[in-house]
Amino acid sequence: MRSTQDFNDGGRGHLPGLLGVVFTHVGADEVRGELVVRRELMAPNGFLHAASVVALADTACGYGCLANLPADAAGFTTLELKSNHVGTARDGVVDCVARPVHLGRTTQVWDAVVTRRDDGRTLAMFRCTQLVLYPR
Repeated sequence: MRSTQDFNDGGRGHLPGLLGVVFTHVGADEVRGELVVRRELMAPNGFLHAASVVALADTACGYGCLANLPADAAGFTTLELKSNHVGTARDGVVDCVARPVHLGRTTQVWDAVVTRRDDGRTLAMFRCTQLVLYPR
């Protein structure tokens, strides 16, 4: 399996790197990432933009999928994603923990929870279904 640093390096120059997403653990059964809240990630109303939260969670689930791809798979693509936002942030760091719900040969389902680091309050719950791709 690739190292957590490999995943962070792979995100540079792409959306995760542009947002400042940093992963602290990428494993077969759990992915942990974080994002420092800053002005560029805010909605015009002064709160963390929901798309920033979704990008963090979707990337965590995607990296988990990559860490669990069958050996003969060529990659994956997101089939469906859903998020429920129940809080927000104006500053600080938000954390994300993603865990697999289903690791099948053709699909994977991952759940992620995004929380505020300072008080542990939940900002969003997320579910992502990925389609595993195979060479033709």
